[in-house]
Amino acid sequence: MTNWILGEKFNETYPHLSGVKALWETKWKFPCSIGVYPFHHGKFEDFEPIFNKLIEDNINDAYTETYTEYFLPTARRLVDEAMSVQGSDKKKAIELYERAACVFRISRFPSVDGDETGFKRGIFHEQCQVYLRGASLWDAPLKEVVIPHTSAAGADGKEIPMFVRVPNGASSSNKCPVVLLFTGLDGHRPDNTGRSDEFLSRGWASVIVEIPGTADCPADRRDPTSPDRLWTSVLDWIKSQSTFDASRILVWGLSAGGYYAIRVAHTHHDQLIGAIGQGAGTHHFLGREWLSRVDYHEYPFTLSHAYVKKYGYKDWEELLEKAQDEYSLVKSGLINGPSCRLLLVNGTHDGLMPIEDS
Repeated sequence: MTNWILGEKFNETYPHLSGVKALWETKWKFPCSIGVYPFHHGKFEDFEPIFNKLIEDNINDAYTETYTEYFLPTARRLVDEAMSVQGSDKKKAIELYERAACVFRISRFPSVDGDETGFKRGIFHEQCQVYLRGASLWDAPLKEVVIPHTSAAGADGKEIPMFVRVPNGASSSNKCPVVLLFTGLDGHRPDNTGRSDEFLSRGWASVIVEIPGTADCPADRRDPTSPDRLWTSVLDWIKSQSTFDASRILVWGLSAGGYYAIRVAHTHHDQLIGAIGQGAGTHHFLGREWLSRVDYHEYPFTLSHAYVKKYGYKDWEELLEKAQDEYSLVKSGLINGPSCRLLLVNGTHDGLMPIEDS
């Protein structure tokens, strides 16, 4: 067995995994009370009654439609309240839309493809529309832009949906740099307000795109080279926009998106000023030994099911057998080639993406 830097924690089963009661009380209650991940812009008063009811009714499988339904009355009530004040109190309407979007987000955990009915995917699209209503009211609005996937091949889809936010005053004579943000396994386009706020405050535009195998990404999830075509289409579009400074494009990949940040830092190194892989995997994260314990670490729910859906394998055993050979950036030799400036950010206690991969 590998002597993982994670140490004894590698063999631990984290306490929040015994059910929704434990998840709420040991992992999510405090973050919810202070509005941090994954409860950005959420309110404790919205979530506590929902989780109390889930606990009371002993609902523990978040991959089910039943789990999701517990959140929907609260989310939709917040939308109704936002719509009722939108004409008279824009600030309050923005807050209510953001709260609603956060409730929708937690309702569709752990994967929009996790259930067999497509119900969670429908709720994700409802979340997107609610989020866009609120984002249209911001001083610097965020908009959805759908572009053609001009480099599509094989089983790739033909359109790429993106969320785009541009600083006020940006123009062809006052171009702005761009952060191309790659989202993660369960955090998607409407879950990045705080990040786009920070980029905007520094004069950078945001282009937010989902990674293969998640949400609305058109890239073929079973083709390890599909992201290379995806980023070619996105970067070509960015370079075609008169308000963007194409000489200053930075990629930032979050968690599962960190893998793609490292990949694009090599495949498109001459088009980027840099890339950030935050909590990024490269090789070990898809190895059988590491994955044998991944369901017992810090992910809120069982991770293996979401992984099977993301990578498009028929079951967990097929993923264990094939994923590292097919997706490892080490085995492919990709990371031996030229790269743009690359920053990797992670901690030694990450039980989902091993620090060895950085």
